[in-house]
Amino acid sequence: MNQGTYPLAASMINQINRLDMISNNLANSNTNGFKQEGTTEGSFNYYLQKAAQEGFSPTKINEVTNTIPKMDSKFINSEQGPIMPTGNTLDFALSDSDTFFKVQDSSGEVVYTRDGAFKNLDGFLVDSNGQFILNNDNEPIVTQEDFTNQISVVKIDYKDLEKYKDNNFKAKEDATIEVFEINDGQMLQGAIERSNVNSVIAMVGLIDAHRRFEQSQKAIKTIDELNGKLIEKIGNDTN
Repeated sequence: MNQGTYPLAASMINQINRLDMISNNLANSNTNGFKQEGTTEGSFNYYLQKAAQEGFSPTKINEVTNTIPKMDSKFINSEQGPIMPTGNTLDFALSDSDTFFKVQDSSGEVVYTRDGAFKNLDGFLVDSNGQFILNNDNEPIVTQEDFTNQISVVKIDYKDLEKYKDNNFKAKEDATIEVFEINDGQMLQGAIERSNVNSVIAMVGLIDAHRRFEQSQKAIKTIDELNGKLIEKIGNDTN
């Protein structure tokens, strides 16, 4: 295979991953409390250096292969979304961008969300998916007169979180979680936080990823055509 094909094929894979991520961001542009994701791109050399530091002896094929672009990592954009007043007493928006509500998911596990569009379900406070909102003791909250004071608010750095199902976050192992004893001042009642996805910027990114994919695809096709002509010429010269 022509050496130039490797980085082009890797670039195509990267753009497919970008397309998937941006599409998911766009699909959640109207999801309350949603945080969009982004990607970073590096070269394969980074992984060779990292392997060497850990005591491995990677085999370097050639400089071209080692500089193949690779999707390095994903990250969560922690920017706070716009706060929209609703007047609904069961809607809550968090004041700080790194604070979360505690939720009990369907498996009984404690996860975290910024979607404060709560509901009353059979006398219990639940999120938009019908999952219990928890107090500081990880117990479901009964929607009685003073239920607002029972809502648990915690502070977690985004590097200690990973995206989870139903617009929630899951804490990584050894995550530092700060629990506020009193939630006063940590949330605004009668308002919700909207998604921090900018649809216009996301659409521009989607178009850019699609064009980059097409450019790499055309370049590979051109290389293939040149290889074909070269093989044909060599074959004619040897006859």
